[in-house]
Amino acid sequence: MIYFDSAATTFQKPPAVAVAVAEALAAMSSPGRGGYPEAMRAADAAFDCRSELAGLYGLANPERVVFTLNATHALNIAIKSLVPPGGRAVVSGYEHNAVTRPLSALGAQVFMASAPLFSPEAAAEAFSRLIDEKTDAVICNHVSNVFGFIQPVEAVAALCRSRGVPLIIDASQSAGILPLDMPSLGAAFIAMPGHKGLYGPQGTGVLLCGEGVPVRTLLEGGTGSLSIQAEMPDFLPDRLEAGTHNMPGIAGLLAGVRYVRERGVESICQQERRLAQMAAEELRRLPGVTVYARPDLHAQAGVVSFTTQSLPPEELGMALAERGVAVRAGLHCAPFAHRSAGTLESGTVRLSFSDFNTKEEVERFLDIMEGLVP
Repeated sequence: MIYFDSAATTFQKPPAVAVAVAEALAAMSSPGRGGYPEAMRAADAAFDCRSELAGLYGLANPERVVFTLNATHALNIAIKSLVPPGGRAVVSGYEHNAVTRPLSALGAQVFMASAPLFSPEAAAEAFSRLIDEKTDAVICNHVSNVFGFIQPVEAVAALCRSRGVPLIIDASQSAGILPLDMPSLGAAFIAMPGHKGLYGPQGTGVLLCGEGVPVRTLLEGGTGSLSIQAEMPDFLPDRLEAGTHNMPGIAGLLAGVRYVRERGVESICQQERRLAQMAAEELRRLPGVTVYARPDLHAQAGVVSFTTQSLPPEELGMALAERGVAVRAGLHCAPFAHRSAGTLESGTVRLSFSDFNTKEEVERFLDIMEGLVP
């Protein structure tokens, strides 16, 4: 199988990830639940994972790194901590349902900073027009999961700082691929999955919490701390981590984050961009194919969407799967993004790369596409 669906989940992991998961199953229980060796090994692994993530994102305090089930879980905590029912939120035109559905559930007033695809300057201007003193929160994904569009989070963060509005960054597609420094940005929260660019197992996610930012619990329960009191602890990470930790997942995530830090996010990004650019250039040569990518991949990460005149996206996705190529086709849980790009009626076929994909895989995919496009 040629796997080009890493924007959903990175299927190929560093070998150390599977080893760490197996070792956790064999030798770890739960952190904070005892002083015996298995509990202490779990506590050490959890702290080490927080510390690696804090180092990757510029946080001085690892306790502000909260483990979640996935990025959706993290975004729900962030959004519901800042946006009251019926509140006001400004979002980009490329948000995922993990942002728009929690806002809808809150009955929030949502203002969309609409901008053309691959135009970060226009996106920043759109945010500037909408952010005001009545805004409860601004939410912006760093990279579109559909098109790989790198949004101007630095410019948006500067606007939020100057206007005293909290910012939530959805780093689902940029974690492990693009640099982010949380203190410099001044973001209230940064949410990310563990199972994509950080190469951890499914069922892992992370919420980075800014200093002094209020947090609202989604779950209440045991934390291994302050057991005598009825309320959740008022300190992080315990306040947001009710229940038993996913220690096999966290141990695997630790191994994935260490791989990213050793390899370097810049090197990983360059590898993915090379493959995306190669695929985009060659797809443009095929008759009836529309590619949603800048020729130089300016403002774009290692994700490419395309459509063909001969086959609807979902039919083409199935045809590729039958020939051993895994892609994602349809609306990608992101109707805002497709509306912004003009592809809402049809959807697209998406290629998304990881550090483990190769030039030879792209060449094989292109050979298959030549046989599918008349």
